[in-house]
Amino acid sequence: MFGLAIRSLRKRTGAFAASFLAMFLGSAIIMAFASMQDTAEASGVTGPARETLTVMANVVGGWGLLLVVFAVASTMTLSVRQRAAEMALLKSVGATPAQLGRMIVGEAAGLALVAALLGIVPAMLIGRGLLGLLHDTGQVPADVGHSFGPIALTMGIGIMFVSATAAALISARRATRVRVTESMMEAATDTGKMSKKRIVFAVLFLLLALTEAVVTVTVMDGKGSDAMMTSGQADIFAAIGLALLAPAIMRRVTALVSGPIRLLGGATGDLAASVMRRRTGAMASAVTPIILFVGTAVGTLFLQATENAATEAAGLTKTAEQKNVETLNFVVIGMVVLFTAIMLVNTLIAATAHRRREFGQTRLAGATPRQVLATVALESVVLTVTGVLFGTVAAVFTIVPFGLARRDSLTPDGDVWTYLAVVALAAVLTGVTAYGATRRTIRVPAVEAALN
Repeated sequence: MFGLAIRSLRKRTGAFAASFLAMFLGSAIIMAFASMQDTAEASGVTGPARETLTVMANVVGGWGLLLVVFAVASTMTLSVRQRAAEMALLKSVGATPAQLGRMIVGEAAGLALVAALLGIVPAMLIGRGLLGLLHDTGQVPADVGHSFGPIALTMGIGIMFVSATAAALISARRATRVRVTESMMEAATDTGKMSKKRIVFAVLFLLLALTEAVVTVTVMDGKGSDAMMTSGQADIFAAIGLALLAPAIMRRVTALVSGPIRLLGGATGDLAASVMRRRTGAMASAVTPIILFVGTAVGTLFLQATENAATEAAGLTKTAEQKNVETLNFVVIGMVVLFTAIMLVNTLIAATAHRRREFGQTRLAGATPRQVLATVALESVVLTVTGVLFGTVAAVFTIVPFGLARRDSLTPDGDVWTYLAVVALAAVLTGVTAYGATRRTIRVPAVEAALN
């Protein structure tokens, strides 16, 4: 089955593009931050400079690791779910669950290895850029050179390989245990049913976020900027928890909006409502990066705004440590914005390309290309509003507790335009990507698309 996995990778490169890109970017980010620890060890630097490099590697790199592993697992799950019909066909001709499992895991392992190896050079460049930033802000001496060694390689290649194969094992277990008839039904309707394990992990991450929020308000109250250590990661935990619940969220959302969309959208609205109700699983995959993007970006930006306001209110100038924290926060923002934005575009393109047959059948049934585009536009609006709403809820786990601990205020500091800018970027990325990918997909003649 390993040979079949390799042939599958060669023949279906487009289908694996989303997973490969997530692994490639993820391994580059992990290795770039881990190289800060290599730099600290190789240079022999001590004192605050060593502490800065260690914090950059462990704290910021740890947050990035959490997001990367979750993104890889999400894209792997999407890839396996899109192949429900293929899995059913292989079962019908005699493939055993064990053989299918080895094929899926073999594909993931091959992708992870190649992606991690190709990510080494970009990781070196990103690592040098991070160190240059620390040089420019005076947090690390200019004579400390960048080192890319065993820690970065072990973290990047090892974690990516383990996370990809683990995600494949989990996805394969469900795909191979389902009977052939059920696989065919799942291929036709993607309702995105949630497993008990997914629910357990979602509750666990939400409890972690709540715990961090409570600790910030109680234990860290009056501790100044140290409260960032607990509040800063609460939005990430909350965003991941809500993203894990995305299938249930999208089922509820599509049920609520179907009536108004049918009423206001006419024939196009009726088509959009019907499509969304039977594609909640795919929509859940698409809304996940929006929740992560909005939750983490808004939470971190307003966290730093509150810290700046507290420093100004006390009439103090920023210390070297405070500048260090601010730099780390903006590095987190930049990393999250870039990675989740790419994952958002990546997921939408992969999900839309997979709908070529669906679009072809819809057009053969009488829908015009303009109606297909309008349907996707309505879906994008629903995805954006849902992602922004639950991303904002995730950000509250960071913003409110830190505001109470640092400023004794429930009202967050920060400009409303900052929030609107994040929302606008999420909307533009979602709308433009979905519209562009759909236009490209429907260029294929309807008969040809419906038969493939």
